[in-house]
Order: sequence, then structure tokens, then C-alpha cells
Amino acid sequence: MKIRVGFGFDVHQLKDQHPFVVGGVTLEHHKGAFGHSDADVLLHAICDALLGAANLRDIGFHFKNTDDRWKGISSIILLKETVKLLTEKGWQVGNIDAMLCLEAPKINPHIPAMQENIAAAIGISTEEISIKATTNELMGFVGREEGVVAYAVCLIEKA
Repeated sequence: MKIRVGFGFDVHQLKDQHPFVVGGVTLEHHKGAFGHSDADVLLHAICDALLGAANLRDIGFHFKNTDDRWKGISSIILLKETVKLLTEKGWQVGNIDAMLCLEAPKINPHIPAMQENIAAAIGISTEEISIKATTNELMGFVGREEGVVAYAVCLIEKA
């Protein structure tokens, strides 16, 4: 069996009175992530991890922020499209481990819903998706709530 590991990273600016979508869940908060799509930092990091593992470049290559097709789109759709690209190359997702870094809001209550959304988009069990969150201890742009960061690693296997 052939396996590969991928790593993904994403960051988005936070803006007042903007929707905050993470893992396909809209969070209640006075700020939200800003971007061309719905700016779902977690799903973007996961897409990059998957694409990287399969040697398929990155999310910006496939879903350009200058293409109106992707403007305002749900990142769940981007994740599904990413999985299609992997499937076409004979890869299947083994597992995902992801970390969010933000000061607020609290992520823990929303993790099960995020896992469900991601599992449904990829076609794997929620048991194969780990999501964690931490703060930046009030330091830097994350600590000042100017931005949000996500990291993800994944394992893919030849089908």
C-alpha cells in the first residue's frame, strides 16, 4: 500500500460584522474571516494538506481568488472538489488532524458539527477527523483578534 502525508496552513484576516465560518459551521462572533470564498480557514488548510499529499499543487492553483466562480462559495464545495481531484489520481483520505489558532470564540462546542461536515464532504468517518483549538496567549495578530490561523496534516492512501 502506498501512503503519503500532507501539510496545510491557512490564515485569514478577521473583520467586524463579517460572517465567521469554520469547518462549515457559522460561529456567533462579532468578527469573521474575510476572503474571496466564505474564508473557512480550517477547510482551506485541510484542502491544502490533501492537495499537497497528492502532489496536486495548492488551493490557490485550483480555486483562484480572481475567479468569480469561487466568490462567496462554501468551502465545503471546495473540499468536495479537492477530494474529486484526489480520487481521479487514485487516492483516498485516511485521516486528518487539524489545529485552529484563535482567541475567540470557543471552538470546542462546535467540533462535533465540524467533524460531521468534513466527514460528509470527504466520505470518511468522523473518527478519522481530529480538530483541536488553541489561543495565541494574546500575542501577535491572532492575539489581537486581527486574524485566524489553521494547520492541518493528512494521510492519504492509494485506493
